[in-house]
Amino acid sequence: MNIRNVANLFVLLLLIWLMLTGSFQTINLLVGVVLALLFAIIFGKSSMIFGKLRFTPKMFLYTILYLVVFLWELIKSNVNVALRVINPKLPINPGIVKVKTRLKSPMGRMILANSITLTPGTLTIDIKDDFFYIHWIDVKTLDAEEVRKEIFGKFEKYLEVIYG
Repeated sequence: MNIRNVANLFVLLLLIWLMLTGSFQTINLLVGVVLALLFAIIFGKSSMIFGKLRFTPKMFLYTILYLVVFLWELIKSNVNVALRVINPKLPINPGIVKVKTRLKSPMGRMILANSITLTPGTLTIDIKDDFFYIHWIDVKTLDAEEVRKEIFGKFEKYLEVIYG
């Protein structure tokens, strides 16, 4: 069992618990610690992804920035798709695009794929090597760099700092 992997997962799970509950009462902290430790031991020993995380002040800052950017993009894309539903005259040009990522970390790639899928108008279909295959509701260009900037640009720069 990799202790660093379990420790990193414990810290991550405890932080998520504290954010979700928003309470620092003794019983709440105790339950959070016990659950985080239990899940970290059970799942941390079989996954090597969490052992590579580096908890630094810069990582925490970029995580907060990433969440702000993600929420803003989520709101913008929801409005964009809602407008397309309400007004069928708005252009729609669906297609599948192939986009190369600079991310090397499996965790960073997973977060990027999920972020893309969670923002309406895009859906990660597959990942092969360094390439993501994404269904895009309105393909504006087929230029690989422009597509990467349009879809990944908002997320990738933060994930590179967080996950290396």
